[in-house]
Amino acid sequence: MRIIIRLFNITIITTNSIKYSTMKKLFRIIPVALVAFFSVACKGDAGKTAAPAAGEHEDEHKNENTTSFTKDQLKSIGIETGPIEEKQLTASIRANGALRVPNQNKALINTLYSGIVKSLLIQPGNVVSKGQVIATVANPDFIRMQEEYLAIGPKIVLAEQENSRQRELNQGNAGALKNLQAAESELRALNTRKASLEQQIQLMGINPASLSNGKLISVLSLRTPIGGIVSNVSVKIGSYVDVSTPVAEVVDNSQLHLDLFVYEKDLPKLKNNQNIHFTVTNNPGKEYDAQIYSLGSTFEDESKAVSVHAQVKGDKTGLIDGMNVTALISLDKVTTPAVPSDAIITYQGQDYIFMVTDASAEKGLTFERVLVAKGTSEVGYTQITLLKAIPANASIVTRGAFFVLAKMTNSGEGGHGH
Repeated sequence: MRIIIRLFNITIITTNSIKYSTMKKLFRIIPVALVAFFSVACKGDAGKTAAPAAGEHEDEHKNENTTSFTKDQLKSIGIETGPIEEKQLTASIRANGALRVPNQNKALINTLYSGIVKSLLIQPGNVVSKGQVIATVANPDFIRMQEEYLAIGPKIVLAEQENSRQRELNQGNAGALKNLQAAESELRALNTRKASLEQQIQLMGINPASLSNGKLISVLSLRTPIGGIVSNVSVKIGSYVDVSTPVAEVVDNSQLHLDLFVYEKDLPKLKNNQNIHFTVTNNPGKEYDAQIYSLGSTFEDESKAVSVHAQVKGDKTGLIDGMNVTALISLDKVTTPAVPSDAIITYQGQDYIFMVTDASAEKGLTFERVLVAKGTSEVGYTQITLLKAIPANASIVTRGAFFVLAKMTNSGEGGHGH
């Protein structure tokens, strides 16, 4: 493999025969050579022209976002300029947001009856299915309730017999009406109590029909109402739990979706079923897909941003509720401001282009750093959004932006150096 590095009209050709360590040394030398070149060039220029006045020297570097190049420097480095072009690209909108799971796909598992955790069958990260037992809870009161339910059956039989006897006596005018009414009231009360106990036992997860003398259940099984991943376990064996104590939390990621925040001006460009590509903050190298299913109709948190909801498609491995994401919402092909991709430089986490602010046939060019937001890239061009107004006919650096940044940052650190 041949690697060609062109710097200041000097071409360096390397082959596979050059060792990796040699290449590392070479790339350490290049930035040093660049700084040395600027220093020599400036000294050379100083020798040809009179030294500037002290006030002029201060004005040259009072704005750390600008730097100047002489004609000779521009020619040696190969800096080229041109306009911001209008290109037909597949436009996109960049948006930030977070992954969310709908509340109906989350479950806090509680016990309806207080007791002591006797066994714990899950831990965070486990995959569980709907109805699976996750823990057991013990309490002597469970037995007393079942005992009362079983004991009430014979009482109801006796109450029914007494009610029938009083009804026969009343029909033969041999019994008092109040005795019949008392028997009927007692029977109704017993039936109501039985129905109440039956419901409570069912809420315990016990089938009342399965109870018999000597086969009472002292331990209740807690079951998950949904399938998913156990995200949290709040108790341990021996913990006391009641209705207000969550035992565990289960999250079903099958309905995972994106909540994105889009500015008001971009909302008319969006519609349902548009595709989205996004990455999560902790793994920017892996890209996921989603599709818009709902557009918000209100502003979020008194801002000018509107929420956009999108369903995550395909592989959801590694995605968790609450993760922050950066997304690109694909639009139709549109004519949009674009520059050659090499014209954009990333510095300290932000993207910039360099605009020509002063052009002189004798002295050269002065450049100003302009903050932009990058969009989609196609055929060597990248869509940009200017975050600062610039003249409509402004000229920018289209080639050699790296050298402009190098000189600008070197000047800023050195105070007055070129």
